[in-house]
Order: sequence, then C-alpha cells, then structure tokens
Amino acid sequence: MDTPPDARRHPAGDHHRGPGRTGGGAAMNGPVLLTAAAGAFLLSAAATPLLRRVALRWDVTDRPGGHKAHRRPTPFLGGLAITLGAVVPPAALAGPADPRAVAIVAGALAVALLGLIDDLRQLSMGARLAVESLAAGGVVLTGVQAPVTGGWPDIPITMLWIVVITNSFNLLDNMDGALGAVAAASAATLAAVAFLSAQPVIGMVLVSLLLSVAGFLPYNWAPAKIFMGDAGSLFIGFVLACSAALLVTGRDRVTAVAGLLLPAFVATVDTGVVLLSRKRAGRPLTQGGTDHLSHRLCGLGLGPALTAVTLAVIAAVAGLLHLVMLLGWITPLGAASAGVVAACALIGLPQRVRVYPRALPQTSSPTGKR
Repeated sequence: MDTPPDARRHPAGDHHRGPGRTGGGAAMNGPVLLTAAAGAFLLSAAATPLLRRVALRWDVTDRPGGHKAHRRPTPFLGGLAITLGAVVPPAALAGPADPRAVAIVAGALAVALLGLIDDLRQLSMGARLAVESLAAGGVVLTGVQAPVTGGWPDIPITMLWIVVITNSFNLLDNMDGALGAVAAASAATLAAVAFLSAQPVIGMVLVSLLLSVAGFLPYNWAPAKIFMGDAGSLFIGFVLACSAALLVTGRDRVTAVAGLLLPAFVATVDTGVVLLSRKRAGRPLTQGGTDHLSHRLCGLGLGPALTAVTLAVIAAVAGLLHLVMLLGWITPLGAASAGVVAACALIGLPQRVRVYPRALPQTSSPTGKR
C-alpha cells in the first residue's frame, strides 16, 4: 500500500491529527487530561503547607548565611509536593502506557530522592552524578536518544545532556519563584509540543508538572514561605530534560539541536553566565555565589518578583519558538540558529553587570614591600 500523501507531508508523525486519535486509550481524552491537571494542582497546593509545617517542626530548614539571599530559616520540603502532584495523576490515569514515560518518571523519582537526601545531608558531587547518570541511562535504554551524530555516540551524548541540564535547572533555583516560573512556562510549551508530536502520555506528565508547580508557586513567590530544595529542582530538571530528549528522538540533527536547546534555554543561559563569569574572575567554577542571571537582573533594579516573571517570559518565548518550528512556520535551522545566537547574547551581555566585589588596589609601602 502506498504511503498516504499526508504522512509524507508530516514527517513528525501523526501530530496533525490531534492527540485524540493517537494510542494510549483513556489517557488521551480531554476529561482525563483535565482530571490529571486538576489532581496535580490540588495535590501540590494541599501538600505544600502541610510539608511546610512538617519541615518547621523537624527543623528541615535552609538557614541564611554565606552567599544565600534569604534572611530567615526557610523550610525546603516543597519539592516533595511538586513531585507528588506531578507523578500521582499520570500514574493513576495513564499507567504504564508508554515505557519511555515510565522510565522518565521512575528516573525523576530517583533523582528527587537523591535531592531530598542531599537537602537533609549534603552528598558528594560524585555520588550525585553517579545516581543521575544511572537514572539517565535507564531512560536512554528505553530508546530515548537525541540524534546528534546518528550513531552509537548518541547514547552517551544523550545521557550527558540529561545530567547537565538536570543540574542546570538545579542551579537555576537561586531566587524566590524563579525556577517555578521558568518550569511552568517550559512545561506548558513542551506539553503542547508533546501532544502535537503524538506523545500524549509524556504530554500528560508535563501538564501535571505544570499544574503541580502552579500549586506550589504561591508559597514560593517572593518572599518565599517554603523552598523546593534539591528534591524539587532536580525532579523538574530531569523531567524536562528527558521529555525534550524523547520528543527529538527519531528527528533530524538540526531539529534535535533546536528541540534540546529551546526547552532548556533559560537554564542553559544561566549556567553559561555563571561559568563564564567565574572563569573570567578566577573563581572556582563549582563555588556558589550571587552571580546568576537572576542576581544580575536584580542588580539592574528588577526585584525578585519581576526577575522571576522576566525569566519565565524568556522561557515562554523560547518554548513558543520550538512550537512554531514544529508547526512548520519556521525552519529547524532558523529556530536552532536563533536559539544559539540569543543564548550567546544573553550569556555575554550580563557579564557587564558587576556581581563580584572590586579588588582593592595593592599599594607599596615606603620600603617597597607590598
């Protein structure tokens, strides 16, 4: 039988038919999706204040000091509420319909547990990377591979990308509301890409993540009453990184580059800003500090709330560029080029905002000694 003309015009698959005609059973219809969204929001919104009280009672708090901007001990079990809201509804309503989505959720739970342990008792970088790599490897073994080279190197490249982006989102959690706002914007646009790409199960996971973050965000908005901690930031980063990798699996190389960069645009830029500025200043690359993109925007007078909104708008614009590329309104090369150029500009320009104390000039004593 000849290939239908529509299939030749839509190499991405059946996304032009809409999510309602794809596989996956009940998980694909509108009412079930709305149920998952409502359940995610309600679970997260209800669990967050409860976990805040538990954290305060058990003294599971992030205390101020050093480079930290908050001024009073703040509980940080909010990530558990996000995880609960993002996982329970899809698991209950979709089940094991898509092995790749199951692997992503299982890996995300593993890194969330890793983050929780790290919140309670700081782990070594080696231990964190080992667990994250194992979780990423489990996802890749189900067939999630970014087609960067077209050969076996795509396996380690995809694993490396997942681990790097997971930690980039973790680093983005440096100001009240910032990561939550960016995650909501990124999950919303990536969910739309998932449904258009005939991947409704991962689309449901992303919608649940979006609404779960929305339920948590009012408590995390400046001034934050609770932090998500590493449990939340690593969970968010892993889900978004793996979902993006899944959605470019089987695509061409240029589409893959755009499809990986744009959903993680803000996190990638923030990591680039930090690494470049620390390298130029001769500071340790892994040392924490108030030198992130959010701190520089605050230095320009935006304030925490407006900074979070600005970062979310940037994430939304990048996500919409990804979406219009999928719809064929812009070529993959155009989308990838725009993303790379914008990223380079947003990494370079913030370097002009001073975030490090000026070095005191060295003066010579009358004896000539310094």
